[in-house]
Amino acid sequence: MTKFHFTGIKGSGMSSLAQILHDSSNEVQGSDVEKHFFTEEPLHERSINVLPFSEDNITEGLTIIAGNAFPDTHPELVKAHELGLDVIRYHDFLADYMKQSVSVAVTGTHGKTSTTGLLAHVLTGFAPISYLIGDGTGKGVQDSDFFVFESCEYKRHFLAYEPDYAIITNIDYDHPDYFKDMEDVLNAFGDMALNVKKAIIACGDDSNCLAIQANVPVVLYGLGEGNDFSASNIVKSAEGTSFDVFVRNEFYHSFTIPMPGDHAIKNALAVIALCQYEGLEPNIVAERLKSFDGVKRRFTEIKTENAILIDDYAHHPTEIRATLQSARQKYPEREIVAVFQPHTFSRTAALLNEFAESLAEADQVYLCDIFGSAREKSGTLTVDDLAEKIPGSEHLTLEAIEALDGHEEAVFLFMGAGDVQKYLNAYQQHIAEQKTV
Repeated sequence: MTKFHFTGIKGSGMSSLAQILHDSSNEVQGSDVEKHFFTEEPLHERSINVLPFSEDNITEGLTIIAGNAFPDTHPELVKAHELGLDVIRYHDFLADYMKQSVSVAVTGTHGKTSTTGLLAHVLTGFAPISYLIGDGTGKGVQDSDFFVFESCEYKRHFLAYEPDYAIITNIDYDHPDYFKDMEDVLNAFGDMALNVKKAIIACGDDSNCLAIQANVPVVLYGLGEGNDFSASNIVKSAEGTSFDVFVRNEFYHSFTIPMPGDHAIKNALAVIALCQYEGLEPNIVAERLKSFDGVKRRFTEIKTENAILIDDYAHHPTEIRATLQSARQKYPEREIVAVFQPHTFSRTAALLNEFAESLAEADQVYLCDIFGSAREKSGTLTVDDLAEKIPGSEHLTLEAIEALDGHEEAVFLFMGAGDVQKYLNAYQQHIAEQKTV
């Protein structure tokens, strides 16, 4: 039996893939930095050995799966090559693995993780499936009927895949450290579309998705009536959203989802379209949609005595707007306070005005210092450059977390792709300490 070693096992995709291989009766271990990440918790639950990075981790007989964030000069990968071991990049391994089942790639600039999680949850009601979700969740089932996975556009990694289906949630400008401009992004998605074997399900409300050309049918979904799958008679409440779905202007079925926000309706439509295309029973789809409880770090709520704390991965202006809309639908009477940690200096600089405009839609804004990344640790920009564009915004530090106390019974949106959770945890602890005084 093959023993797999994951270099960078705490990465969201890497952690998920490690879980899939473990669940499929493979021996798995991995290594990463010693800092704690939420993606490692499912690894510990499975007793997967997570080691600190060291070339001593690499021994004879291992097959190495290398995270895309780590270059070939990484000491573990150098040692692996010296020993003549197989070193396979994450996306290359995934490309081969998916051939075992009907594969569904969920891609797009925003909403990949939520849509992948929703699709995996719904399909589980029909058949044994394996799935890889970008929140660090994975499940492997031998001889699974479907393989659902999150497919990332960064550095065109998704071009390694040849899925049966692709869901494209939207196409927007992001990753400015790699993509030169919007045309570059569109070219990447256009190339990806040519690799799809059965059908593409794309958001017809997104003008960039409409530009996609493919060799397979392109099925459009969205809130607009011109889509192949459209939502009508939408009823929003604090408990969720109900709507009727029409397929090419003919009534199909009624659905209810427990999530707020227009983006959640669109995610559900993508899932409904895929299931209809595969001939799955709409009654079961409807029941599964009702019971979905979300994915990690996507509008994850923590309720305290007087406030609502929400942990969300939003790190792009479009995503910030969607999170704010969700909060206002679910808590229309409460003050909405945004606590935002920008992620990467290049993204903050490229979208500075857009960040300011989206955040200004909150009732109050607190900004944390910019979080770098493994590939970009510093820059000339500071969070003060963003603060200058948002009247009334304040710079928040861990040492002065009590600055949030002035917002009684507010909804606090802790948003970011870095470690904004440390601010949430600090404030949660501060609230608990205040109760004991």
